[in-house]
Amino acid sequence: MNIAVVFPGQGSQSVGMLSEYTQDWPQIIDTFKEASEVLGYDLWEIVSNGPVEKLNQTEITQPAMLAADIAVMQVMAEQCMLKPFVYAGHSLGEYAALVAAESIEFTDAIRLVAERGRLMQNAVPEGEGAMAAILNLSDHQVIEICTKAAAETGQVVEAVNFNSLGQVVIAGNTVAVDLAIELAKEEGAKRALKLPVSVPSHSSLMKPAADQLAEVLKTITIKTPKVQVIHNVDAKSHDDPDAIRDALTRQLYSPVLWAKSAEIIGSAADDAIVECGPGKVLSGLSRRIIKEVPAFSLDTPANMQKFLDSMDASEH
Repeated sequence: MNIAVVFPGQGSQSVGMLSEYTQDWPQIIDTFKEASEVLGYDLWEIVSNGPVEKLNQTEITQPAMLAADIAVMQVMAEQCMLKPFVYAGHSLGEYAALVAAESIEFTDAIRLVAERGRLMQNAVPEGEGAMAAILNLSDHQVIEICTKAAAETGQVVEAVNFNSLGQVVIAGNTVAVDLAIELAKEEGAKRALKLPVSVPSHSSLMKPAADQLAEVLKTITIKTPKVQVIHNVDAKSHDDPDAIRDALTRQLYSPVLWAKSAEIIGSAADDAIVECGPGKVLSGLSRRIIKEVPAFSLDTPANMQKFLDSMDASEH
């Protein structure tokens, strides 16, 4: 059977995430302990007890989500003999995809994303950058709104995540994002709301951070993935380690082409798309983009069981 595994990124975190898993799978906590040893602080304590403001700090969110994604994938691997045909991750989730494909070691990835978060936060002081989701407008409408808001404020706001038809995320300076939200509502957006992130990811404001990240990436061992990984920046897979480094660098200040990536994922793995990690964002998007391929979220043990039951049924 051909299955794809996708990993969520920032925005899917919540205090108490994965707590239901720890009753039967204590190795979830072991994964966080391994991450904590790299970071020098107790990551599971923050995930379990917050406060939410601390968990939402990008330099903490990023390793927390990476550890959560990989922990759930490890549980799935123990319960399910199926080998994924393709991996992908949304933004930060791309690092989890590379870990899963054995391209980057988990501890190296934890160190890398913690530094990535720090560089991103330093590039734009907290409170001066924002992201927002715009629903029910076309890509073109959102791009035009961003152009207008940027012109009126003299600040940066850009369309940065093309998630699915009618769902685009914008990012930039807070003043410009706020105006773009108001313009989107005037234009008839079903929803226009800020996201729980502290930096304007994938906007041109991240270019200085990307330049520094490129230097950090040179110090990380990256191997050819054992399973193909579809990258956000170009919706392609790469085998060469330097091409992977380049894709990760450009990803920081370039739009996430998730809708296009999802179409490729669905055509490569036509039996199921499985979201490993907290939340249900990517499985929900998958159902909108590729209606003919079943999508599952493994955010709770109950949903994990639904996936396993479905795979058992399809094999008989």
